[in-house]
Amino acid sequence: MKANREWIIKGIALAVWIGILISSGIAFAQHRQYKETVVLGEGVTQVKTLGDYFEPIKGTTNDCNIYILDSGVPGGTLLIMAAVHAEEPATNLAAQLIVENAGVTTGRVLVAIHENRSASTVTRPGDAYPQFYTVKTEWGEKKFRMGDRWANPLDSWPDPETYVHYPSGQMLAYMDTRNMNRTWPGRANGSLAEQTSYAFMRLIEQENVSLTIDLHEAELEYPIIGTIVAHQGALNVAAMASMMLTAQEFPIGMEISPLALHGLSHREIGDYSNSPCILLESPEPFLDRVRGVTDEALLLTGKDEFVMKAGEKGLLYWPIDENGWSIDIRVARHVRTVEKLTELWTRFHADTAMVFSGLPSYEEMVDNGVGHYFTDPATVSANRLAFE
Repeated sequence: MKANREWIIKGIALAVWIGILISSGIAFAQHRQYKETVVLGEGVTQVKTLGDYFEPIKGTTNDCNIYILDSGVPGGTLLIMAAVHAEEPATNLAAQLIVENAGVTTGRVLVAIHENRSASTVTRPGDAYPQFYTVKTEWGEKKFRMGDRWANPLDSWPDPETYVHYPSGQMLAYMDTRNMNRTWPGRANGSLAEQTSYAFMRLIEQENVSLTIDLHEAELEYPIIGTIVAHQGALNVAAMASMMLTAQEFPIGMEISPLALHGLSHREIGDYSNSPCILLESPEPFLDRVRGVTDEALLLTGKDEFVMKAGEKGLLYWPIDENGWSIDIRVARHVRTVEKLTELWTRFHADTAMVFSGLPSYEEMVDNGVGHYFTDPATVSANRLAFE
């Protein structure tokens, strides 16, 4: 009788375990396979994929879309890269806002909404990230995948004991073999992140990119935050943008890319191509280790009493109050900074001019919310839709 009871208990436990395994597997599969819808704005003239520039990437998880906005007027070429760290949602939202709304009157703009797409198919183990988040629009809610800092282990396994950066030989943490902002300039036969970086370098070379802008977010506990980090090839543009934006619109600092730290986009892209790279950081309380509940509300509002308390204790590098740092403000900072950088690039480099049109102002984005600028996919023809 006792033996039968034990087998019943074991059977129930096994059934519960199998049920949890199946439900978790379904949730993971739904997240990995979900496609975000992008409406191609009037300025988009062509959509390529990263694999068009480096064949081994073709058909892989990281064969991301490259949206091309070509004015038809000779000038320079701007590359905007977003979501290299897919846990930084203001980056891909800003990039998608540009794709859906921007026009270009001089030169060309290339946009990668999910630069490291693999990282957007997984969330950070143990951190209880929401798998999805939704942005309210005037026609309903628009759904997006939440991601992680590193590429999905399913796409890049196993990790080495220590990641040795190529070609510098600098030793980094093992998981940085999946961190695309540690793998520049990449290598053709490396890990998925290294191959993706290598593919973007080929894109920069083949498309003759004049300036590259890499969008990021950071926790308030991190010293490199609310700032522009620039390669020495674009210091004049970055410094002027920092001064003008701080004086006229919102505070944003400026820093010089360190020479001795390798693998970073703002260092290696400028060193290994003719395109200087500028990296932008906006404040994201969702990433702070001292945060409270890690949910969609924190992701979107940027409000957290624990992060505020850390600020009161002098533990943060960026201010926060009861208003938090909403997704609307963070997206607006990125979009406006990109536009200002291109304005100044054109002033300093008239032969490679790049001129935007149709982008909303900082105040409009903050007041209206980012969702106001997303078009209802149901109102456009299928040939003006793309999927991320």
